[in-house]
Amino acid sequence: MIRLRLVLPCLLVALWLPAMAAEEPAADTVIQSQSCEITSTDTQTLSVFTGNVTVTGNDIRITCDRLDVVSLRSGGKQDTLGKQERFKSLVATGKVRITQGDREATCEHAEVLPGEDRITLTGRPMVIDHGNNSTATGEPLILYRGERRINGTNVRIVLPPLRDLGFDRQQPPPVPTEEPHKLP
Repeated sequence: MIRLRLVLPCLLVALWLPAMAAEEPAADTVIQSQSCEITSTDTQTLSVFTGNVTVTGNDIRITCDRLDVVSLRSGGKQDTLGKQERFKSLVATGKVRITQGDREATCEHAEVLPGEDRITLTGRPMVIDHGNNSTATGEPLILYRGERRINGTNVRIVLPPLRDLGFDRQQPPPVPTEEPHKLP
């Protein structure tokens, strides 16, 4: 198994999560996979990770079959990788699972666009919020950075049961204390 330790500027945290407390230092983002191919141009780097891909960092974990990362780079043109400045896109495919805190998302394709502060999930996406015991499905589902917000089409939301707002048939009806409002 190839283990690549890339110090990436809060990639996933900046995309899906609220900002971490200022006093906590940002954890390195670690990407592990069975194989990797990295290609650089003068302006960007394409990293393709395949086989049991795992990304961890700042209370987030992503697993998938393939991960394509495009990052903008700086540094000397002769440098093999150069300095990774910021991410242009991250695309996870095949049995994607994103876990952070009490939230979990699964799908076949997740497209992370840091410049747009969103993640688009397609391929039977499902988002589970264990904190409020709710589940959302749809095609696609779009998650927004720093918000507990989902947009989508053909959405189905499952929430905990509503409290029974009915009445007890065994009890007599309450006696009104005021005269009912009369219509003019």
